[in-house]
Amino acid sequence: MERELALEIVRVTEAAALASARWMGLGKKNEADQAATTAMRAVFESVNMDGTVVIGEGEMDEAPMLYIGEKLGQAGNDSFKVDVAVDPLEGTNIVAKGLWNAITVVAIAPGGTMLHAPDMYMEKIAVGPKAAGHVHLDATVKENLQAVAKANGKDIKDVVAILLDRDRHQPIIEEIRSAGARIKLISDGDVAAAINTAFEDTGVDILFGSGGAPEGVLAAAALKCLGGELQGRLKPSGPEEVERCRKMGLTNPEQILLMEDLIRGDDAIFAATGVTEGELLRGVRFLGHNQATTHSIVMRAKTGTVRFVEARHQLDKKPHLVFV
Repeated sequence: MERELALEIVRVTEAAALASARWMGLGKKNEADQAATTAMRAVFESVNMDGTVVIGEGEMDEAPMLYIGEKLGQAGNDSFKVDVAVDPLEGTNIVAKGLWNAITVVAIAPGGTMLHAPDMYMEKIAVGPKAAGHVHLDATVKENLQAVAKANGKDIKDVVAILLDRDRHQPIIEEIRSAGARIKLISDGDVAAAINTAFEDTGVDILFGSGGAPEGVLAAAALKCLGGELQGRLKPSGPEEVERCRKMGLTNPEQILLMEDLIRGDDAIFAATGVTEGELLRGVRFLGHNQATTHSIVMRAKTGTVRFVEARHQLDKKPHLVFV
């Protein structure tokens, strides 16, 4: 892939963040999501790539969302073919309520290398680079916590596990507490949570629990760039979802999916921009006088480069990207 794509896709996530941040705290999650989607699509039209959405917000008949199979980019004869994974607004409820860690997300990888994850639950475990290779989805919660504590040079009482605050996670919560580790429960946004395991300053060491499979692939792209690890296992709810997995090439829908299963090869580019405040990324700030700031991360697996991008935007010079 062309390295220029890294800075191109961060423009996409910035535009989506600026558009959706206008809806913060207004209790209108669908409007916030649509604003992010529209802005994201508008900027993608100017990116020199031949992209196909493999992780999106639905099927073709669910437009105007960015749907699976949609073509993105300004494709020319020299354009690189890429798989595109998008979450125009991870944390629609977060934005609606004005809570923490809403982000806009894009990941790209060479065409044909990204798992076309169906929209169903995925059991996940994620860690940063120090603990990569030391955890396993089939190990017990306590064993994984002990492994992370050892890898990170901590006592288990200083390890923090993060997971979605859901009734289905109560057994995991009890096991974490029994093992002596600490817990951070989140209302939504397990892509941001998985990324946070790779940064010491966020205070998060390991992610447990089940969430959306598409979000699992997005998080895997980020952790591939950061040297971390995510393992997943699809949780089909019935024969229909099992059949859908098989049609997408997963002969054993309940196999453990490792990093190479989620994104094959050595290359991927990931970008995210904060919409609301978070441990890793600051949210959009409207400064007055038609100015706003954004805070983003963009990274590439092939080179290991991680950039934090702080940008100041003159909104009246690009209204078609912000107020759509």
